[in-house]
Amino acid sequence: MITDKEILVLFYSQYGATRQMAQLIARGIEKVPGVSARLRTVPKISSVCVATEAEIPDSGSPYATLDDLEECIGLALGSPTRFGNMAGAMKYFWDGTSELWLKHALVGKPAALFTSSSSMHGGQESTLLSMMLPLLHHGMLITGIPYLEPELSRTTGGGTPYGASHVAGLSNDNAISDAEKTLCMALGRRLALTALKLST
Repeated sequence: MITDKEILVLFYSQYGATRQMAQLIARGIEKVPGVSARLRTVPKISSVCVATEAEIPDSGSPYATLDDLEECIGLALGSPTRFGNMAGAMKYFWDGTSELWLKHALVGKPAALFTSSSSMHGGQESTLLSMMLPLLHHGMLITGIPYLEPELSRTTGGGTPYGASHVAGLSNDNAISDAEKTLCMALGRRLALTALKLST
């Protein structure tokens, strides 16, 4: 029995927008035959105690493990913008991946990035760039969105060549626009096609 190769869609979402983007990227991934998406998240962290979440979340995607990273053929990584940087919960997760770095487990795997911010100039591009840093240290290959995607030139909301993005609004009440949806799915599809080529 032939099973699909998997791409890990790893995200952190506090209000739901980044989770919706992850689901759209997963849909784009699964439009490519022979590839499926594995959705995973990371728990919240606290500055006053070591553990604040149960080992298994009450609902939604399971928490990511190092095995998820090692088993995937590619990675889509998403976080909301926090002052132009990835959220602390996601940074905390990557700080714990030295074991994989030591054995070069992620070298040569493609990765794509996505983010959501409350305002148009809330640091989307710097957040995407900040998420690239640990991936480059792991030897991963960054896959962006080319301007061959017409929505990249037409969007009045999110969307960058560095990765997919969304402008959620100050009250997190902006729905993901059609252009943002298209770019999320295009990024997932491009990542899947790249991962398949690199894994054969």
